[in-house]
Amino acid sequence: MARSTAAATNVNGDGTESVLGRGTRVRGRIRGDGDLRIEGAVEGDVAISGDLAIEEGATIKGDVQASTVTIGGELAGDVTARGAVLVRAGAKVAGNLGGSEISLEEGASFEGRIDAELDLPV
Repeated sequence: MARSTAAATNVNGDGTESVLGRGTRVRGRIRGDGDLRIEGAVEGDVAISGDLAIEEGATIKGDVQASTVTIGGELAGDVTARGAVLVRAGAKVAGNLGGSEISLEEGASFEGRIDAELDLPV
Protein backbone atom coordinates (compact mmCIF):
# COMPACT_ATOMS: atom_id res chain seq x y z
CA MET A 1 0.00 0.00 0.00
CA ALA A 2 1.47 3.33 -1.00
CA ARG A 3 0.31 6.61 0.44
CA SER A 4 1.79 9.62 -1.23
CA THR A 5 2.18 13.12 0.05
CA ALA A 6 5.22 13.67 -2.15
CA ALA A 7 5.84 17.21 -3.28
CA ALA A 8 8.18 18.44 -5.96
CA THR A 9 9.81 21.83 -5.62
CA ASN A 10 12.27 23.48 -7.94
CA VAL A 11 15.62 23.81 -6.17
CA ASN A 12 17.58 25.26 -9.07
CA GLY A 13 17.18 26.01 -12.73
CA ASP A 14 18.09 22.55 -13.97
CA GLY A 15 16.58 20.12 -11.47
CA THR A 16 13.96 19.39 -8.90
CA GLU A 17 13.91 17.93 -5.42
CA SER A 18 11.12 15.52 -4.62
CA VAL A 19 10.11 14.85 -1.02
CA LEU A 20 8.52 11.78 0.54
CA GLY A 21 7.16 13.43 3.67
CA ARG A 22 6.83 12.16 7.22
CA GLY A 23 4.00 9.67 7.51
CA THR A 24 4.44 8.54 3.91
CA ARG A 25 4.99 4.80 3.45
CA VAL A 26 6.06 3.33 0.11
CA ARG A 27 6.38 -0.36 -0.80
CA GLY A 28 8.15 -1.01 -4.08
CA ARG A 29 10.94 0.47 -6.14
CA ILE A 30 11.51 4.19 -6.51
CA ARG A 31 13.30 5.39 -9.66
CA GLY A 32 13.68 8.86 -11.03
CA ASP A 33 15.64 11.89 -12.10
CA GLY A 34 16.62 14.76 -9.85
CA ASP A 35 17.13 14.86 -6.09
CA LEU A 36 15.05 13.03 -3.48
CA ARG A 37 14.58 13.70 0.23
CA ILE A 38 12.98 10.89 2.23
CA GLU A 39 11.36 11.70 5.56
CA GLY A 40 9.02 8.68 5.70
CA ALA A 41 9.43 4.91 5.21
CA VAL A 42 10.39 2.96 2.08
CA GLU A 43 10.40 -0.82 1.64
CA GLY A 44 12.18 -1.36 -1.66
CA ASP A 45 15.11 -0.18 -3.72
CA VAL A 46 15.71 3.50 -4.51
CA ALA A 47 17.60 4.54 -7.67
CA ILE A 48 17.79 8.20 -8.66
CA SER A 49 20.06 10.30 -10.84
CA GLY A 50 20.53 13.12 -8.32
CA ASP A 51 21.30 13.42 -4.62
CA LEU A 52 19.51 11.33 -1.99
CA ALA A 53 18.89 12.52 1.58
CA ILE A 54 17.51 10.08 4.14
CA GLU A 55 16.38 12.35 6.94
CA GLU A 56 16.36 11.70 10.68
CA GLY A 57 13.33 9.54 11.50
CA ALA A 58 13.17 8.05 7.99
CA THR A 59 13.64 4.33 7.32
CA ILE A 60 14.61 2.46 4.16
CA LYS A 61 14.71 -1.31 3.76
CA GLY A 62 16.38 -1.79 0.39
CA ASP A 63 19.40 -0.85 -1.69
CA VAL A 64 19.97 2.76 -2.75
CA GLN A 65 21.77 4.27 -5.76
CA ALA A 66 22.29 7.99 -6.27
CA SER A 67 24.81 10.65 -7.15
CA THR A 68 25.47 11.41 -3.47
CA VAL A 69 23.83 9.90 -0.38
CA THR A 70 23.34 11.52 3.03
CA ILE A 71 21.92 9.28 5.76
CA GLY A 72 20.40 10.71 8.92
CA GLY A 73 17.81 8.00 9.59
CA GLU A 74 17.88 4.21 9.31
CA LEU A 75 18.96 2.18 6.28
CA ALA A 76 19.01 -1.61 5.93
CA GLY A 77 20.59 -2.15 2.52
CA ASP A 78 23.58 -1.35 0.35
CA VAL A 79 24.55 2.12 -0.87
CA THR A 80 26.08 2.80 -4.28
CA ALA A 81 26.98 6.44 -4.92
CA ARG A 82 28.85 8.06 -7.80
CA GLY A 83 30.02 10.71 -5.34
CA ALA A 84 30.16 11.06 -1.56
CA VAL A 85 28.32 9.09 1.11
CA LEU A 86 27.76 10.76 4.50
CA VAL A 87 26.40 8.90 7.54
CA ARG A 88 25.33 11.50 10.11
CA ALA A 89 25.52 11.21 13.90
CA GLY A 90 22.56 9.20 15.16
CA ALA A 91 22.02 7.38 11.84
CA LYS A 92 21.88 3.57 11.71
CA VAL A 93 23.17 1.69 8.67
CA ALA A 94 23.26 -2.08 8.15
CA GLY A 95 24.75 -2.68 4.71
CA ASN A 96 27.70 -1.96 2.48
CA LEU A 97 28.72 1.58 1.51
CA GLY A 98 30.28 2.39 -1.86
CA GLY A 99 31.22 5.81 -3.17
CA SER A 100 34.08 8.09 -4.09
CA GLU A 101 34.22 9.38 -0.51
CA ILE A 102 32.74 7.84 2.66
CA SER A 103 32.25 9.87 5.86
CA LEU A 104 30.93 8.57 9.18
CA GLU A 105 30.17 11.16 11.84
CA GLU A 106 30.86 10.33 15.49
CA GLY A 107 27.74 8.73 16.95
CA ALA A 108 26.68 7.01 13.73
CA SER A 109 25.97 3.26 13.86
CA PHE A 110 27.38 1.24 10.94
CA GLU A 111 27.57 -2.48 10.29
CA GLY A 112 28.90 -3.54 6.90
CA ARG A 113 31.74 -3.05 4.45
CA ILE A 114 33.11 0.17 2.96
CA ASP A 115 34.17 0.19 -0.68
CA ALA A 116 35.96 3.41 -1.63
CA GLU A 117 39.07 4.42 -3.53
CA LEU A 118 41.51 5.84 -1.01
CA ASP A 119 44.69 7.83 -1.53
CA LEU A 120 47.07 6.83 1.24
CA PRO A 121 50.07 8.98 2.12
CA VAL A 122 53.39 7.68 0.85
